This record gives sequence, C-alpha cells and structure tokens, in this order.
Amino acid sequence: MTAPKSLSHTAPSTVSATTIVSSLLTVETRGVGFTDLTAEVAKFVRDAHAREGAVTLFIRHTSASLTIQENADPTVLVDLTTALNRLAPENAGWRHDTEGPDDMPAHIKTMLTATSLHVPVLQGALALGTWQAIYLVEHRARPHRREIVLQFAGSVD
Repeated sequence: MTAPKSLSHTAPSTVSATTIVSSLLTVETRGVGFTDLTAEVAKFVRDAHAREGAVTLFIRHTSASLTIQENADPTVLVDLTTALNRLAPENAGWRHDTEGPDDMPAHIKTMLTATSLHVPVLQGALALGTWQAIYLVEHRARPHRREIVLQFAGSVD
C-alpha cells in the first residue's frame, strides 16, 4: 500500500444537535429528466436557521430518485439519462407494466440511484462541492407530483 503524498484536515468541531426541523417539498416534474433542487434545499437550510449539522432528503416514491451530480455541463445529465436507459430499457420483457412500458424501468432506475441523500451543513450552508447540485431524477415519461421530505438535524442560530 502506498501512502498519500500529503493529507490535511481541519480541526474537528463539536456541536450539540438539539434541533430537528422538517419540511415537505412538492415538485411538479415534466417527465423524464433532472430537476435541480439545490436552491430549494439551501432555502430550507436558511429558513431553519441551520448552523452546523446535516440535511437529509428522502423522496417518497419508487419511480423517481435523488442524486448529487455536476451542475456545470448539462451534457452530463443527458449522458446519465442515456446510461440509465441502457441499464433499464423499456420493452425488455418486463412483467410489471401496470402503468405502461416505462413502469418497471423506472423502478429499476430508482433502485440503481438513491431515494435519500445526506448533505452536511457547515457554517449555515450546504457543504456541496463547487460543481455539485442536488437533483430529483424523474424516471417516468409523463409529469408527476413528487414529494421530498427535508429534515435538518443539528444546531441553529
């Protein structure tokens, strides 16, 4: 095993996590695609007066998901959609097609991605990287109303 050339980290900080703030975010999707939720989640953190802790997002559906991905080049999202379609194509002989040919592929895509995310909050802000954004990923062809539970746990101002 090779040791890294350099490592560094900040001094640990300690807070008492005595506050939990919850909210339900409702999103109307247009069909297959990515919806950037970053600004809404950041607003929730501000409105909660969050200081240090973490925000958890949980989508209450089995045919849509959540992800953190690049926000600089939109072709990343196009390529991710292409990759998911290759992994779970429509008309592949799926038995579950109650709501149409995109029904089972949507469930598979959700299983391959995530139904919840955990994002640290540092000094009152989401600790996302420069090119990171939080997305709802709609896997169904038709528009849907999606519900996402937001919950901050930590210290507040």
